Amino acid sequence: MTINVTPAMNKILPTIAFILVFVFVIQAQDFRKPDASPMDMAYFPDNFAHDRKEGDKAVIRVTYSRPLKKERVIFGKLVPYGEVWRCGANEASEIKFYQDVNLNGKKVEAGTYSLFVIPEEKEWTIILNSDLDYWGAYKYNAQHDVIRVPAIVSQMNKSLESFTIQFADKGEKQGVMKLGWDKTVAEVPFNF
Repeated sequence: MTINVTPAMNKILPTIAFILVFVFVIQAQDFRKPDASPMDMAYFPDNFAHDRKEGDKAVIRVTYSRPLKKERVIFGKLVPYGEVWRCGANEASEIKFYQDVNLNGKKVEAGTYSLFVIPEEKEWTIILNSDLDYWGAYKYNAQHDVIRVPAIVSQMNKSLESFTIQFADKGEKQGVMKLGWDKTVAEVPFNF
């Protein structure tokens, strides 16, 4: 099929093209840029969301954002020692227990909690707090802490660019939650 373009169409086509491009550019500006620290989820059993089999059930889910190292000094500088940290970036991290769990020997009832830490060089304090749905740790209220437990800290050989939370299965209904960034990893055991 051949379309004959008249001289009048030659004058109108560039105008129509300009208007369409302008409309698409304006519409694209309605969307904000994505967060610099993308959101992620960690499950126990590890990789539950991707390798789920019939009858499998999650025990724990953590929803958090993953900031990048970007050649910065992380612990003791960007994330100060001795201060409450939101355990990631953006919104306060949240941890959901689908059943009662013992976190480093302390019982935690099934439910959803904010997850905070107080990092130190050799040991972190893991905090579960009943306040939910707020940005960062700016409104953190220690009076709403459900539990505080210690986590052992060690140094890795390789640097981890993105803050990461993962779970390791230790068998017989027990595991370890690992929180790592840069060369630091904190581990807290749990069982159910």
